[in-house]
Amino acid sequence: MEQLMIEPNIRTGTTVVQVKNLAKAYGSNVVLRDVSLSVQEGSVTAMIGPSGAGKSTVLRCMNLLEQPDSGEIEIDGHRIVAGRKPNAKNLAALRRSAGMVFQHFNLFPHMTVLRNVSLPQERVLGCSRDEANEKSMELLKRMGLAEKADQYPSRCSGGQQQRIAIARALALGPRVMLFDEPTSALDPEVGVEVLEVMKELASTGMTMVVVTHEMAFAGSVADELVVMADGGIIEKGEPGQILQDPQHDRTRRFLRAVLER
Repeated sequence: MEQLMIEPNIRTGTTVVQVKNLAKAYGSNVVLRDVSLSVQEGSVTAMIGPSGAGKSTVLRCMNLLEQPDSGEIEIDGHRIVAGRKPNAKNLAALRRSAGMVFQHFNLFPHMTVLRNVSLPQERVLGCSRDEANEKSMELLKRMGLAEKADQYPSRCSGGQQQRIAIARALALGPRVMLFDEPTSALDPEVGVEVLEVMKELASTGMTMVVVTHEMAFAGSVADELVVMADGGIIEKGEPGQILQDPQHDRTRRFLRAVLER
């Protein structure tokens, strides 16, 4: 796999993601309680915590795959206020700014790898097919997947499919990349391939928010660690400090469970 050469538009010190007082419930089941966080341009924020803590819901609210009940979200200047439905143009702009990589790839099984990466560029960016294919091949080459371009996702391993999904998201030129447990559906050895791509992406200065159970990645790559439990943020700060000396008992119990399994 070649070294990634993504060149995001970095403005040092700029807050690219701002989440204020986010809340979400499904009936009586409260999923998020007053969640607030900010993400600086060029930084990596890792979100950890037990299953059901609300981590994935925060990401899904960020690009409006889920509608928050209250609170505000601003990404790259695109502001979303709960209760105010954005028009199609604003919603498309928000989702262009926030590329999303899911746990289960979400590739189109009836399309080739190349078409999976190219089609969103044509639909969202208005690129010609030739322009989209050229950019897609460049990204696939950098992901070590050029030889898979004419194959279908079913002929690719899980790790390869996840790298295709990353290429598809990057092709739209996002300001921030959102990763929702991108290695949890993969065997550990295969997951390493995806983590290496993410590490290289972080080294280029891409702003990233990563929901993960990979403590080594969180500790070595993230600039800030956010710990969630029961729908709220219970601790956040420098990853090494939290991992070595967590202040909240819930954090200590979670880390003990993860590290001792």
